Amino acid sequence: MQTLRLILTDKFIWLLSGAVLLATLVPVQGTAKDVAEILFNAGIFSVFLLHGIRLERHEVRAGLGNIRLQGTIFVWVFGVMLTIGLLLSKAVATVLPVDVALGFLFLGVLPSTVQSATSYCAIARGNVAASVVASAFINLVGVFLSPLLFALLASAAGVEITSGTITKLAAILVLPFVLGQVFQQWLRPLVIEYKALAGWIDRGAIALAVYVSFSAAIIAGMWSRVTGAEFGWLGAALVLWLGLAFGGTWLLGGWMGFVRADRKTLLFSGSQKSVAIGAPLAAILFAPERAGLIILPLIFYHLSQLFLSAPIAVRLAGDPALDEGAA
Repeated sequence: MQTLRLILTDKFIWLLSGAVLLATLVPVQGTAKDVAEILFNAGIFSVFLLHGIRLERHEVRAGLGNIRLQGTIFVWVFGVMLTIGLLLSKAVATVLPVDVALGFLFLGVLPSTVQSATSYCAIARGNVAASVVASAFINLVGVFLSPLLFALLASAAGVEITSGTITKLAAILVLPFVLGQVFQQWLRPLVIEYKALAGWIDRGAIALAVYVSFSAAIIAGMWSRVTGAEFGWLGAALVLWLGLAFGGTWLLGGWMGFVRADRKTLLFSGSQKSVAIGAPLAAILFAPERAGLIILPLIFYHLSQLFLSAPIAVRLAGDPALDEGAA
């Protein structure tokens, strides 16, 4: 019952699912599309401004003190998960449309989530402080590193990252984050006071990015370009990836001798992928009709990780005897 309650009360699951459904039924086009894109750009600017305001510099410095755990999470996210994405993108290239296959590589270069990784770590009675710092630090690095990694690895697939793209990335993702850091001491009290509103701005902007991308893909005939059999291959590849991500992080934590609380932090911070970075990044890097296909693996992986994390967190929290005696 607790697992079901977690899933049913996670507003982000319903918001993302609603964005996909709305794009399928009522795709945005014409003049409304131009307005939606303006709102999208403003929303994403706001999201990364909020990231910069929320992430306190002293938290990063303190969290980096646990170099062994933080280093392991970093290498897993930008090393192991990237490698899995690269291999899977090549493996499914013969059975999936080119852009969907490329989406596996795109998924691989993304950082982990912040909010859900921390929330599920808390439910599982893990090292929440380390989870907050790991997720926040990896997202900070991901703003700069993910586009560079993707540009490097995707060049062989014919994806061209132009100077104009780099400029747009800097203007919409990097600049607002830097501004948030600069004006943090004045703006952070307001963000904390209006925490609920800030949260809805975050989620709303991401959902809008998904809606605009999926709308363009729907208009371009996405459901006819991806067959039922291809969705089956997509699902199978994602199930394999989820198994490697969740199972691999848990086994790695045990092999490295982490205490159980730190293993839980590695599990949730290492296995999840951020749609908050991925959806805006795809919308900037690709034409909307391509972006909708490329983020297909990301959308389904993100929703699946939330559904999977809930029972795992409840299970790990439900046996305190393990926490007392196991590493």
